[in-house]
Amino acid sequence: MPVPAIETARHSSPLGSWEMAYRGPAPLLRDVVQHYVGWDERTPLPLRRRQMPIGAVPVIVSFGLPFDLLDPADPDGGTRRRRVSFVAGLHDEYAIVEHDGLSRGVEIYFTPLGARRVLGQPLRELANAVVALEDVLGERAAGELVERLATAPGWRERFALLDVAICARLADAPPPLPSVAWAWRRLEESGGRLAIGALAQELGCSRRHLVAQMREQLGLPPKTLARIVRFNRVVGLLQQDDGARLAEIALHCGYYDQAHLNRDFRAFAGDPPSAFFARRLPDGAGFAA
Repeated sequence: MPVPAIETARHSSPLGSWEMAYRGPAPLLRDVVQHYVGWDERTPLPLRRRQMPIGAVPVIVSFGLPFDLLDPADPDGGTRRRRVSFVAGLHDEYAIVEHDGLSRGVEIYFTPLGARRVLGQPLRELANAVVALEDVLGERAAGELVERLATAPGWRERFALLDVAICARLADAPPPLPSVAWAWRRLEESGGRLAIGALAQELGCSRRHLVAQMREQLGLPPKTLARIVRFNRVVGLLQQDDGARLAEIALHCGYYDQAHLNRDFRAFAGDPPSAFFARRLPDGAGFAA
């Protein structure tokens, strides 16, 4: 089967210039990878982004240029952690990431089930953490991956290389626990609206057992995962339709009311919806912090 086409967005303004390349995974990897993003970005000043929980495990492969991970509670005076290439486990709060004005690399968005297999460890070890790529893959494997991606001639070759590299890591990887795979897929199918008690009943286990398994394998409890899925559904709908009415979307996605939606936005994005979307950068470049 043919691989998906690459979609490219380019931007140039006083904010800076960037190119963003997007491609889905090879068909065999659809349960493992959500999509790939390649970027080449230049800005006149350091650029901060606000990264919200997304229900995926991003692996950032930077072509030699570092990022600063800032304390969301005190981005100007708190602790800075510097990373070049890294893995971000599932988070239940937003993060702030900054680069110095020049950034190039590739990002892989793994499904939680795919990340558990490809990275070879329970995601509880990565929950709410950002870990250097070499600490997850090993120094040699990480270094080779970065070098091959950085020296590839273009996005097409880079994405093809990722397809092959991920397939190779899956060759000896055990499948996910059937109960955890079922639970995650049901949360996605329901848009995060499925009650956790009902999910445990479907699986024929206790709620406590389900919570323990999800924490161990994916890093977060099912109730938090459901909130993240539901929140991201709202974000997607609002990005598709800027004129949409918040109260209607809130009810459609399973929130009690707009105040309930606002609470999740403050927890996962740091702002209520209107203020958060005012931070949106043009041409697919995310949200400024």
